Amino acid sequence: MTDDLSPAERYAAARKRAAEQATALAPFRDLYDFALDAFQIEACQALEAGKGVLVAAPTGSGKTIVGEFAVHLALEQGRKCFYTTPIKALSNQKYSDLVKRYGAAKVGLLTGDNSVNSEAPIVVMTTEVLRNMLYAGSKSLLGLGYVVMDEVHYLSDRFRGAVWEEVIIHLPESVALVSLSATVSNAEEFGDWLDTVRGDTEVIVSEHRPVPLWQHVLVGRRMYDLFEESGEKREVNPDLERVARMENSRVRPADRRRGRPQRAADRERERRQRARVWTPSRAEVIDRLDSEGLLPAITFIFSRAGCEAAVQQCLYSGLRLNDAAARARVREIVEERTADIPDRDLHVLGYFEWLEGLERGIAAHHAGMLPTFKEIVEELFVKGLVKAVFATETLALGINMPARSVVLEKLVKWNGEQHVDITPGEYTQLTGRAGRRGIDIEGHAVVLWQRGMDPGALAGLAGARTYPLRSSFKPSYNMAVNLVSQFGRHRSRELLETSFAQFQADRSIVGISRQVQRNEEGLEGYRASMTCHLGDFEEYARLRRELKDRETELAKQGAAQRRVQAAAALEKLRPGDVIHVPTGKFAGLALILDPGASPSRGGPGNRRGHDRFSEPEGPRPLVLTAQRQVKRLSAMDFPVPVEPLERMRIPKSFNARSPQSRRDLASALRTKAGHLTPPRHRKQRSAAADDTEIARLRAEIRRHPCHGCDQREDHARWAERYQRLKRDTRQLERRIEGRTNTIARTFDRVYRLLSELGYLEGDEITEDGRLLARLYGELDLLAAECLRDGVWEGLPPAELAACVSALVYEARSNDEALPPKLPGGRAHTALGEMVRIWGRLDALEEDFGIAATEGVGQREPDPGFSWAAYRWAEGHPLDEVLREADMPAGDFVRWCKQVIDVLGQLAAAAPPAGTVPKNARKAVDAMLRGVVAYTSVA
Repeated sequence: MTDDLSPAERYAAARKRAAEQATALAPFRDLYDFALDAFQIEACQALEAGKGVLVAAPTGSGKTIVGEFAVHLALEQGRKCFYTTPIKALSNQKYSDLVKRYGAAKVGLLTGDNSVNSEAPIVVMTTEVLRNMLYAGSKSLLGLGYVVMDEVHYLSDRFRGAVWEEVIIHLPESVALVSLSATVSNAEEFGDWLDTVRGDTEVIVSEHRPVPLWQHVLVGRRMYDLFEESGEKREVNPDLERVARMENSRVRPADRRRGRPQRAADRERERRQRARVWTPSRAEVIDRLDSEGLLPAITFIFSRAGCEAAVQQCLYSGLRLNDAAARARVREIVEERTADIPDRDLHVLGYFEWLEGLERGIAAHHAGMLPTFKEIVEELFVKGLVKAVFATETLALGINMPARSVVLEKLVKWNGEQHVDITPGEYTQLTGRAGRRGIDIEGHAVVLWQRGMDPGALAGLAGARTYPLRSSFKPSYNMAVNLVSQFGRHRSRELLETSFAQFQADRSIVGISRQVQRNEEGLEGYRASMTCHLGDFEEYARLRRELKDRETELAKQGAAQRRVQAAAALEKLRPGDVIHVPTGKFAGLALILDPGASPSRGGPGNRRGHDRFSEPEGPRPLVLTAQRQVKRLSAMDFPVPVEPLERMRIPKSFNARSPQSRRDLASALRTKAGHLTPPRHRKQRSAAADDTEIARLRAEIRRHPCHGCDQREDHARWAERYQRLKRDTRQLERRIEGRTNTIARTFDRVYRLLSELGYLEGDEITEDGRLLARLYGELDLLAAECLRDGVWEGLPPAELAACVSALVYEARSNDEALPPKLPGGRAHTALGEMVRIWGRLDALEEDFGIAATEGVGQREPDPGFSWAAYRWAEGHPLDEVLREADMPAGDFVRWCKQVIDVLGQLAAAAPPAGTVPKNARKAVDAMLRGVVAYTSVA
């Protein structure tokens, strides 16, 4: 190849190679047994040139190599590198990877659970840990040269996303930032913001997947490709569309029940269709993937119970994916990793059933599992000893568990409130696990056929590769006191206005401002078109508009008055009254079975929008119609008042669910009152006829010069358009006002509330403010108030743990069937006092215009974990605590660790003269035992 080059070209190529060999990238590339992709090289070169980088690339494309190059540069330059991740499991995994390469002496780990070699030159940590270090002015920040923010698209997370922006804004200018993101549609916008707040930032976007992904739909026993490609064209597979049409044209059992005849040929065709179109069982899917050579596979099921059930179904079917040697190796690894867990606890945790699944190569993976068990599943899957994993979507969030295939059972998930379709971004994140670089030549995403599936909609989901990054940043109480402490109020306000949230809001204003400008030009044109040579037509149009508004207002008042009269008439009805329903689907003769008068609701309603759960206004009578129907009517059926026409006795034996009872009573109704004619409702005189304001406006309109214009109605049409456009323009201007300085205005409200409570004084924070500055969490202000009021003083360690649990715990469901069990004694009193303090803060937040729904205010403390925390801190065995808590082991461990984290904060922040610091430390020691204390990393 070089023989074809001229001497000058060979010389230039040699110089280029020599220059590359002199860079830090050259020895770094030698660490890998594969060539780096173009986007990785471009990002690494930008980083070595002293720039920050934003790398947006698909899952599994190898963007973490750029982060690893930052580690390499830091070690070469004698500086530090912090590698941050959104979740502890990912931190643990990255720590293990870096220790294998650089040795344990050079790598540290800092999460809420672990602190290993924290002063090492390379430290892996969760993003929250770095945020806390920045606010505390930690000495560990000295010598920091690089920060890697893995999965930076987490800043869209409405609960934790603000932490990413806090770190990006507050990192020292000398630190180079490496931001690694999934493919997002507005990477350039995010890069522009990073350029603004961090300086020169290179944006590298790659849509290329190193391992091609093939999309399939499994229908019965047949696997269909989702797309059919011919040349440059990519279309939905016509065979799959044909299946959907056949399935949708099938005669449903409900149709047959309605008496529709079915020919023998139709029955035979339906039988053949049913034999081909069905949703295979979970064991059948895995067996089919195994026979096709598509294992290992991750099957995403959006339910913990569904994941566990899937494993059981595979076990009951006799499915075995491991040979004897693999089973022995699995048992060896599992026994080694669980050696520190007491035997008694292993029984409680379902260890032996779990181990049986692992030995067969099958496992579940979800947040309800013990963290140790999840880590073992991840390790065995990477080693190829577990070949089928049934997982919830949390597995897709960055953990390195690539598979050959990914299976999606359904395209609908429960979001905590309702069933919703998964988004294109979620689909991309889930299917991105398919295809292992360096192992597989292609990955496979398999969607199981479900009745009613639309292949076109699925193709749209699979074809939309990206989703936008949206900031969820809001200033919290802790953030406010820390900012004021370091920068004062004015500078803090300016810093918050540099957030990505405000950056996006300001950008959206540009488009709205352009629309306002176009509208104003349009208004000038409309004003010219409605000009009248006889006088001021704008004034004339205003009079006409005022007349119309007044007539509309009086009409509404009349309608409201009629509704009140109708409701009052319904309130007087009694069972046995015969009425004539004036309108609606059930108009005609009817017998009142139940007046349906709603009982008055005494007492104040719930604040902040909870009145939406109240019952509809007015009575809703239950009636029997002359056509034998029993129906509950509404106020809409009674636009005018009704009066009883007759009375009838309702037999005690009458049963509204019995057709015979309804038939007999309806017959008696027609006999008794069928000849009666309902009274005619006399139309009342219109209020507008006697209204002096309307009379005045009509007189002014008649006197106005423009009233006699020949083109009056043409001018009026232009005036109407002018007014409509003016109203739209005002709405746009209000939107601009609402989006300008939104973050700063929220900060101002938070600042005023904290000043009212005595945490801030001007540009200084008080002693109480310093206490709040050391409390991180959703209920930071409530915790500070409880410390300040001495609510937890004198509580024994176990009771303190019970109270603290209410600050972190949140039930997965809002409608708990029974009130939670609480510890007695002083803990019970303290929990009640915490709720009272929250009520006071809640009212104060409302006074200052701070809403919990916006992610700023304090939610109500939840004592649902208090009893479990109390019993565990008291030393009771795991089986007893889990049985009483009725909670999966993984959830129990996670909540315990969060309680321990807050107890640690209290031990450091509370006044040393009181009992809280000492008892908080004792509570930590009491809770940090058994499965809660065990971690595979430390």
